[in-house]
Amino acid sequence: MSTVAIGTRSRVLADVVPTSLAANTVLVVGSAALVGVLAQVSFHLPNTPVPVTGQTLGVMLCGSALGWRRAGLAMSLYVIAGMAGMPWFANHASGYAMATFGYLVGFVVAGSVLGWLASRATDRTVSRALVSMIAGEVVIFAIAVPWLAVALHVSLLKAVSL
Repeated sequence: MSTVAIGTRSRVLADVVPTSLAANTVLVVGSAALVGVLAQVSFHLPNTPVPVTGQTLGVMLCGSALGWRRAGLAMSLYVIAGMAGMPWFANHASGYAMATFGYLVGFVVAGSVLGWLASRATDRTVSRALVSMIAGEVVIFAIAVPWLAVALHVSLLKAVSL
């Protein structure tokens, strides 16, 4: 007979750093900045208002490396600073009045989910990490697509194809 411990928590990469307020602040601010830099790696596909960016890569990496609390704070900082005018969304955009803002909201939730999954050791093998990353993508799209549909006054099916 085997048992599975559901509530066990593993260390994430950021837990290797000695815990202090300064260290956690650097990790959170640095991760938000990383996503902001990766957002500038962007290109547009024809017939879609949604650019392909490096933001999602940043969210996946930061979420998995920081754990759910730090990742949630980092992605929240990223979104709040961008809403306040920091031009680090894709194509140096800022604010919240954009059809793609749902993706940014999804980043906050996905970062936390990935951090939670990483604290359960789902990032220790390539196959399990891939499943975690796919879960993160599903979270982002579950929030972003309905937001995009409402913002553009299109159906959910049309928003998925955008």
